[in-house]
Amino acid sequence: MRIDIQGLRNIAKGNRWGVGLLVFGALLCGLVGTVIPGRGAISKAVSRDTPTPLPIPDPIHLSRTFASIVETVEPAVVNISTTQVHRSPKRPQDPRGFDEGPSRDFWNHFFDFPDMGPMTEHSLGSGVIVDKKGYILTNDHVVNGATKIQVQLSEQSTTKYAAKVVGTDEETDLAVLKIDADRELPVAKLGNSDGVRVGDWALAIGSPFGLRATVTAGIISAKNRNGIGRQFQRFLQTDAAINPGNSGGPLVDMAGQVIGINTAIETQSGGYQGVGFALPSNTAINVYNDLVAHGKVTRGSIGVGFQEEQSSPMVLKDLGATYGIVIQSVEPGSPASRAGLKGGDVITAVNGNPVKTGNDLVEAITRAPIGSQVEISYIRDRKERKVSVTVEARDQVFSSNSSTSGNSPSEESSPVKFGLHVEALSPERARHLGMESQRGVVVAGVDGGSFAEDIGFQQGDVIVEVNERGVESYGELGEQLGRLHAGDEVVFKVLRQGENRRLLTVFLAGTIPA
Repeated sequence: MRIDIQGLRNIAKGNRWGVGLLVFGALLCGLVGTVIPGRGAISKAVSRDTPTPLPIPDPIHLSRTFASIVETVEPAVVNISTTQVHRSPKRPQDPRGFDEGPSRDFWNHFFDFPDMGPMTEHSLGSGVIVDKKGYILTNDHVVNGATKIQVQLSEQSTTKYAAKVVGTDEETDLAVLKIDADRELPVAKLGNSDGVRVGDWALAIGSPFGLRATVTAGIISAKNRNGIGRQFQRFLQTDAAINPGNSGGPLVDMAGQVIGINTAIETQSGGYQGVGFALPSNTAINVYNDLVAHGKVTRGSIGVGFQEEQSSPMVLKDLGATYGIVIQSVEPGSPASRAGLKGGDVITAVNGNPVKTGNDLVEAITRAPIGSQVEISYIRDRKERKVSVTVEARDQVFSSNSSTSGNSPSEESSPVKFGLHVEALSPERARHLGMESQRGVVVAGVDGGSFAEDIGFQQGDVIVEVNERGVESYGELGEQLGRLHAGDEVVFKVLRQGENRRLLTVFLAGTIPA
C-alpha cells in the first residue's frame, strides 16, 4: 500500500490545530501508561514479594556418633546416694544460773542450743557397672565414711538398691560396690587408656548436682597429669564438663569404651572451669581386680625414696648418668638396704627397662608380684652396677614407728659464702641426727634471700660433698667454695633427716650467681 505523503502534508497545513491536539493526546496517554502500571502489572509485583512457606525437612543425624555411644553406655551409669551420720558437736555448757529449770529452756531457745541428736549428711555421686552381676566402679571419696549407700540404675527407674563396699583404695581414690538385682545388669566396656591421644574426643556421663544421665563432651587435654593427687595417681585431663556429682562416672572414647573414671576438677569457683581429671582405665582395671580378689590393693616396694626434682640434668651429669632417678633415702632393713643400695645411687633401669622418670620406677616396682625379684641397674661413683632385689609389700616395708626430733643448732656458728652458717659435725650431734660415724659440716642457719636458700638448704643439713669432693670440716668447705666463681655449676651432696628419722640423701644444685 502506498502512502500519499503529499496529501498528508496538505491536510496538516489546512488543520494545524487539530493535528497538534491529536499528537498531544497520544503523547499524554503514553506517559500515563508508563508511570502508572495496570492491574496486571500490580498483580505480578505483589506475587513476586509473597514469601514461600518453609517446609519441615527430613531429619538428618549429623551427631549420630555421640548419640549412639550414649545409648550404649548410659544404661550402665548409675547414680549413687550416700548417708553419713556424724556425732553432734558437744553442747556448750550453760552459764551459771541458767543450768536448770525454766532458765535453761530460755537460754537454749534464745541462743539456739536445743538438744541435738546425731547429724545426718547426704551426698551424691556416680558410678559405672562393669560386671553384669552388679559390680560397680566409683570413687572412694564418694562412699568413704558412708553409713548407707544406695544405687539407682537409670533415669526411668525409681528403684534404689542397697550397695555394699567390696573394697576401697585410698591411694587411687577408687572403690568397688556390689548390688544384688534380680536380673543381669547392663555393663560398660573398659578400654585401654594407653591408646588415648591428646586431642581425642571424650564424653563424660554422670549425675552432676544430682541431674541424672547428664552427658558432656570435650577432648583429652593432657595425659599423665601428676602432682594433682597422690603418688599413684596419673590423670587424664579433659575439658568435658565435670562437676560435683560426676565423681565416679565414666569418661568414654569414640569407640564407646570407658577410658577413665572421673575423679577431680581444678577450680576456683567450686564448679566446672574447663579442667577435669579422670583416673585412666588401665589403673582402674588393676585396682578393681585386686579389690575384687583380695578386698585391698597390695603394692610392691623395695624401700627407696626419691624426689623427682632432685634428679635434674645437672645432678645426673655430676653423678655420671645421662638419665635416671637419684635415690634420696633407703629404708633401714628394706630389700634395697639388704641389696646394698645407698642414697646417691642413680637407678637407670628395672629389668632392663630404662628408668627416666619417677613414674617409670614406681610402675615397674609396684606392678611386680610380691616376692619376685627385679634386676636394678644403677650408677655409683660413675660406674654402672646391677643387683637383684626382692619386691615386698609396701605397707610392710614402710611400717617403722614414727617419731620426730628437732634440730637445735650450736651457738658457735661460722658464716661462710653464699648465706650458709655452718659448724663441725661433732660425734654427739651425729648421734643425735642418726649419723653415727658420718663426717661433714652441719648447716646451723641459712640467710634469707641467699644462694643457699634459693637452692634449698635447710637448717640441720649435713654437707658431705661439694662437686664430688669430700667435706669433713669448716676449712675444707671454705676451700671448696673458694674455688667457685660466678657462672660455675655446683652440686652439694647433703644428708638430711626426714620423717620418722629416715636419713635422706639430697643433691642441691645451682649456678653461682654474679
